[in-house]
Amino acid sequence: MAMISRITGLTAGLALAAGGLVPSASFGCPSSPAVEQRRQSPAEASAESEYTRGVRARVAKDWKAAEQAFHRAIAFRADFADAWNELGYALRNQGRYPESLKAYDEALRLRPDFPEALEYLGEAYVKMGRVDDARRILDRLRRLDQHRAQELAEAIDQRR
Repeated sequence: MAMISRITGLTAGLALAAGGLVPSASFGCPSSPAVEQRRQSPAEASAESEYTRGVRARVAKDWKAAEQAFHRAIAFRADFADAWNELGYALRNQGRYPESLKAYDEALRLRPDFPEALEYLGEAYVKMGRVDDARRILDRLRRLDQHRAQELAEAIDQRR
């Protein structure tokens, strides 16, 4: 019975369209706003898809495209710590250190014990010549992730 009702609704919608009238959402026309809203992913999915797009751009080292995608992901979901972290990484790789520090700080505000963000923040400090700040980050990172701590320690040692 539900299938017959749906077919009838679609037929009525098509008949209205053929007659020059705009079908309403109640007829189930595939182009109606109500159907389009059901098809679209919620903001969470859009944030995720933009994040994925940014990661693909990062892998390709297209830092500007990565930055733009991570900004869009954050626009969909402001509390997306991973996107803030990746935004910082994209900005750092463009030499935009003060902006990258702000992005890492936001990632760490949202997730205080975020090893990847700590490592990247420490590496940004190294690039900026702020080795003492990098060492403070290294102390925090050692408690959380030995592998990432070792990578940051190597970056600090190379700076000397």
